[in-house]
Amino acid sequence: MTAAAPLLLELGTEELPPKALAGLGAALVEGVRERLTRAALAFGDIESFASPRRLALLIHDLALRQSDRVSERRGPALAAAYDAAGAPTQATLGFARSCGVTLEQLQITTTEKGRWLSCVIKQPGAAATEILPALIVDALQALPVPRRMRWGSSDAEFVRPVHWLVLLHGEQIVPAHILGVAADRITYGHRFLAPAAIMLAHAADYAATLRQQGKVIAGFAARREMIRLAIEQAAKAAKGTALVAPDLLDEVTALVEWPVALTGAFAPEFLALPEEVLLATMQNHQRYFPLRGTDGRLLDRFITIVNIDSPHPERIIAGNQRVIQPRLKDAQFFWEQDRRTPLAERLPAMAGIVFEQQLGSLHDKTERTLILAEAIGRALDLDLAAVRRAAQLSRCDLVTGMVGEFPELQGVMGHHYALASGEAAAIARALEEFYLPRFAGDALPTNPFAQAIGVADRLDTLVGITAIGKEPTGDKDPYALRRHALAVLRICIERELDLDLVELITIAAGNLGALTGTMAGDGAIAGSTLIDRVHDFLLDRLRAYYSDREVPFDVFDAVRARRPARPLDFDRRVRAVAAFRALPQAASLAAANKRSANILAKLETPPPAELDPALLALPAEQALTRDLATAASEIAPLLATGDYAAALLRLAALRDSVDAFFDAVLVWCDDPAVRANRLALVARLRHLFTGIADISRLNLSS
Repeated sequence: MTAAAPLLLELGTEELPPKALAGLGAALVEGVRERLTRAALAFGDIESFASPRRLALLIHDLALRQSDRVSERRGPALAAAYDAAGAPTQATLGFARSCGVTLEQLQITTTEKGRWLSCVIKQPGAAATEILPALIVDALQALPVPRRMRWGSSDAEFVRPVHWLVLLHGEQIVPAHILGVAADRITYGHRFLAPAAIMLAHAADYAATLRQQGKVIAGFAARREMIRLAIEQAAKAAKGTALVAPDLLDEVTALVEWPVALTGAFAPEFLALPEEVLLATMQNHQRYFPLRGTDGRLLDRFITIVNIDSPHPERIIAGNQRVIQPRLKDAQFFWEQDRRTPLAERLPAMAGIVFEQQLGSLHDKTERTLILAEAIGRALDLDLAAVRRAAQLSRCDLVTGMVGEFPELQGVMGHHYALASGEAAAIARALEEFYLPRFAGDALPTNPFAQAIGVADRLDTLVGITAIGKEPTGDKDPYALRRHALAVLRICIERELDLDLVELITIAAGNLGALTGTMAGDGAIAGSTLIDRVHDFLLDRLRAYYSDREVPFDVFDAVRARRPARPLDFDRRVRAVAAFRALPQAASLAAANKRSANILAKLETPPPAELDPALLALPAEQALTRDLATAASEIAPLLATGDYAAALLRLAALRDSVDAFFDAVLVWCDDPAVRANRLALVARLRHLFTGIADISRLNLSS
């Protein structure tokens, strides 16, 4: 076996972005793994290390050099390799020259197709030290860094300035110059606890040496678990249970190298604030971990993770308490002041907040949303007065002091302030829930008024932004239209709201013209085109929705071809077609529908609308005509009630008569009248099946 040793790569930097740290560490491992595999350098497991001032990895059992590679080139056939006198032909001489060998070094290879001259070429593997520098540079350049920076006079670019580079293969330094820094065996520990240079004797010593001499827990996962346990112990000592949000735990892990948990407190009077305000202050603004008592209520205490093991922790605790006190005092002030003005009286203030320059203010948007929400309310038989009230108040909390200070509390504070203003509980709940879902996989609103407003508000955004030509391009989606579209679809499908989106889009388009004049502006998209574009955009989002649910693409495509206006109806069709696809009759019927589509596509004019029974001469066409008529009458009530599964099951019974027709009947016959009659029959067959989905698009073999 080729000799191997562990390889350590460490990039020492200024403090790295905390929210990106874990992703950068994982991406570096995968990037190096992929390139090592491509370079045919044998290696074992790869350990990742990531802390605020370093990205590192340890590759176990990395080969010192590539394995020698043996390749065989095949030359001329043996029959053509030598002439009648036994002398090598020009083909043989040219082959030997191209391989760089003598004639005596050529070999004969026997295969099933005959005997050939061949040349076996041995290529010695390159040393790992020759390959690694370029490989690492390539992996670093491929990291998902949104914005790179330069520092000093160097042309090197990275997410943060690089100060040192360790590259050790076993005990040996790998000669390299990466991102403006020469490789060495010197690393650095904690910025304050162990700032002196640390000499690494061997790559395998990295994590232990940093922990013992450098006061650094280099492994992200190890440090995260250490913090979690420290929080758990501190919470137990404080007689509470810590609220440990995974995202916050990751962020704090990315901010410290030597974590220490400390417990602080704040004035009990602040517990009178809404819980969400306290959580936002502690978690989002201070990166503290709140505590709950045994009664489930928040305690007037918190846990903070600091990056230093101080001999005077009480001073650090006092400093954190001094910081949180004025923040909570501000929140208390906003809470008291905001409640002095009823929420409804804040509606005029939204006229001063621009939603989008061409689409008017938030007040304009609220008016458009209200009209659309009323239409949804009528379709769903909701209390229209409640829908109107909830729509009017839906964004009023945006002009409160609390939401101005804590934007993440929009909706939440709307709920609290609505209750404080004497609004009905259902309306207050709608103001919070209409923002749902906020992200992929988030919960959906359960409140019916929130559902109506949520769909209305998002459709208004989709129509308005599309109308002014600012739809998503590539990976850029500044108005989050893809997320809004998916939210509309999820609410309709998963909350079973039977809404006609084309009708609603049409209303939304009309609102733009009536309230803001956008549709009449220069360069505006014409109404009917706009409606189609928004509808198509929504339908296209369903592709990913059903892909996530492992629905075959051809099933989605078959339904998409019919462009159903109601997402709930679309979903019922998808489920029905998926069930039909699994039937034994599906393959032949899909093929017949594909054949029908191809036949009808060749026509310059549509076939006759009616059949002439007198021209049905063959038994197979007579039988299909009868069976289609019977099936059409039987599935009509099923289609009316949306029972597509039963309708397709009934259509599956047509397989024998459909197969018999295409086997026995020549559609393109010479007699024009008979041909036209048979084309009319094919059209009737096609129409019956495409009433639910375009079955011809199913990818099935008969």
